[in-house]
Amino acid sequence: MSNSKRRIETDVMKLLMSDHDVELVDDNMQEFHIKFHGPQGTPYEAGVWRLHVELPDNYPYKSPSIGFVNKIFHPNIDAASGSICLDVINSTWSPLYDLINIVEWMIPGLLKEPNGSDPLNNEAATLQLKNKELYEQKIREFIDKYATEERYRSMFGVGKSDDEDEDGGDDDDAEDDADVGNDTVDDATLDNLSDADFSDELSNIEVSDDDDGVDDEDEDVDDPGLSDADLDE
Repeated sequence: MSNSKRRIETDVMKLLMSDHDVELVDDNMQEFHIKFHGPQGTPYEAGVWRLHVELPDNYPYKSPSIGFVNKIFHPNIDAASGSICLDVINSTWSPLYDLINIVEWMIPGLLKEPNGSDPLNNEAATLQLKNKELYEQKIREFIDKYATEERYRSMFGVGKSDDEDEDGGDDDDAEDDADVGNDTVDDATLDNLSDADFSDELSNIEVSDDDDGVDDEDEDVDDPGLSDADLDE
């Protein structure tokens, strides 16, 4: 196995085993999607985006291709294509970086500190430099329209972590329902045990005793005894 293939498998497996929601395209480790949440403390924190990642055959010696699938308003991200303008994953890329660095450090860093002097979205760059309030309002408008959790699910389906949470919730609900059902049966049984029931049980016992007595008497009558004639003989 070549060094590039080995490195691709290593980096992708690290990503798959992390907390990130990753979906391979046709089980291909060189093309996949990542569910990306906007970084906390930024205007993007309420947004959820889908990243499309392609790894070249000579990765990590050549940088991966990464873009946003659903739209985002940012000076360094093309609103139409989702292409990202970021030196660290382009001209200054190093084989020392890996996919976790991109998802957890590079892209969040770009959203926190956009570079308005080298834009792919001129409108966003202008607002970011001249009118921060309107810039952040535009970001929120894009999130509401393209990048809410509900919008993400409607476009791309339920992710791995969401599916696990729902399955776990269903199991818990089923266990709770079973417990409630068992409690209901037990209470009903206890409520039905009235004094009348105990009296009926006692009556049954008395009747059984009488029956035994009758049987004994019948046996005494049917059993032939010794007559006087037999004694004389």
